[in-house]
Amino acid sequence: MAKSTTYQSRACDENGYIEWSEEENSIWNELITRQLKVVEGVACDEFTQGLKLLDLPLDRIPQLPEVSKVLKSTTGWQCEPVNALIGFGEFFRLLSERKFPVATFIRTREEFDYLKEPDIFHEIFGHCPLLTNQSFADYTQAYGQMGLNATKEQRVFLARLYWFTVEFGLLDTDNGIKLYGGGILSSPKETKHAVYNEDVKRVPLNILDVLRTPYKIDIIQPIYYTLNAVKNLDDIRKFEVEEIMAFVEEAKELGLHQALYS
Repeated sequence: MAKSTTYQSRACDENGYIEWSEEENSIWNELITRQLKVVEGVACDEFTQGLKLLDLPLDRIPQLPEVSKVLKSTTGWQCEPVNALIGFGEFFRLLSERKFPVATFIRTREEFDYLKEPDIFHEIFGHCPLLTNQSFADYTQAYGQMGLNATKEQRVFLARLYWFTVEFGLLDTDNGIKLYGGGILSSPKETKHAVYNEDVKRVPLNILDVLRTPYKIDIIQPIYYTLNAVKNLDDIRKFEVEEIMAFVEEAKELGLHQALYS
């Protein structure tokens, strides 16, 4: 999570709607039309199915109540408008309540290809399609529950689990590498890198290894952890919170993997 931001989230009216400017809608149009082409054939089936259900507009930024209506009808989730940056405590609480935090701003043209903080395009296009999938939706809620009573230090380790699944998760399928992480699906450069770069490390997901793997938010990722299917997230979700925290304590004792950034 970025420590500071120059962006200011837009306030919703009493019905949850935002009056976006023509320029903001134009930026959305350019972002989504570009990325739809980039992810074609490499996004996982669950993401593609979710996109069809959401039926996101191309010519304007979708309103959160529109997205929430679909999420509620499929998995009981909804979008929650938040400030550009929120703390870990609020983040975990919202997820545990099946409320997905969406910062109500969109990037400027100066940061069209990359920005550190998640904007509404990243959240709505990158994550919300998969929140229509039961396994992904249940896992995301379980993740929020993991962090509710965790210490500040434990939350640092838990952040890696979110990073390498919800944000930068890959599937290694019989039909090749497919994408389910929103940080990849919302980025043209990351999409091409994750799928086609032969030097990338793609490693079967092991919880302990994930918790020991540091990451940087301002680079293309050098490693991705893979599942065989989105439904495999159920295997992680079924761990009791105490079991996950036992993994965290073991990771703390073993120390971090450092070779990636040395």
